[in-house]
Amino acid sequence: QVALVESGGGTVQPGYSLLLSCAATGDTGAISTMAWFRQAPTKEREFVAAKRSSDGYSDYAASVKDRFTISVESGWNKKTLYLQMNAPKSEDTAVYFCAAAPGIPGQSRGAYTSWGQGTQVTVSS
Repeated sequence: QVALVESGGGTVQPGYSLLLSCAATGDTGAISTMAWFRQAPTKEREFVAAKRSSDGYSDYAASVKDRFTISVESGWNKKTLYLQMNAPKSEDTAVYFCAAAPGIPGQSRGAYTSWGQGTQVTVSS
């Protein structure tokens, strides 16, 4: 079992920066991939970025590539996932969810087995 808790959401002005965090506890040794997804009102939950533990490979949605950076810090029985959001746009407004998977699920949300409760990000001037 893995528990995920997101933090760092809030309101940010367009062009500024925001850092999201996700603390993973429990059986973190079983995690191979951690990712961020987001869901805007009336829209489907969509992939944002993922980080693979085996080789450090990062994957990004085209809409956030070159603006957002995903990273992971690993400790004893704990992992912390980050999402550095630079130059956010109004269309980045959504609830951001942290997810973890034992395999290499890529961008497929159905393959992620653990989810956090989400943190709201609002980009507005």
